[in-house]
Amino acid sequence: MKLTNPEKLILVMLAEIHEALKVKNGVDTKLLKSAIYSDNTWALPWEMSGILSSGPKEETPPEVSDVLDILDMWTLLEEAYQRLGPKDKKRVKTEAEPFGTRVKFEGFDGNNETELMSIARFLVDDMGRFSRFKGRDMNSHGPSIDVYRRMLAVYEPIRGTLDGKVMTADQAIAILKAKRYPS
Repeated sequence: MKLTNPEKLILVMLAEIHEALKVKNGVDTKLLKSAIYSDNTWALPWEMSGILSSGPKEETPPEVSDVLDILDMWTLLEEAYQRLGPKDKKRVKTEAEPFGTRVKFEGFDGNNETELMSIARFLVDDMGRFSRFKGRDMNSHGPSIDVYRRMLAVYEPIRGTLDGKVMTADQAIAILKAKRYPS
């Protein structure tokens, strides 16, 4: 959802009035203001579908889709790693070296991937999705999107086979190996 600057101003002012009047059972003004301030207005139709559902369906911005896929991949990867036994964890550590020692989503580069980092933070902190990442810094302090895209290329065919199953050590190793820069 794209809003003009005057629309943003009006919505923020109305939200502040709404809060000052202590209106109950109304619009989530905290989410509304956060979406406007962080320029994540794409989230408003998702969270307020009863209000904003009329008209043609808006497409999810490609950056949001990318972040959703990345967070989904890392959720399943971290969960799988946590459930592995000591023998399989050792395999991951060895075979996916050096990336098998810390199987954890680090976020996006705060200097060059700020939009992606903002989307991830908004999904986790404001929308309550991907709760596994709540409280994390989300700043990788280094470029990450190209790495995640290589990982996604390996993950996508695996995703279709999981269907509620936990990822295997071999699948985790294959995804983690994709972090390596291609030679």
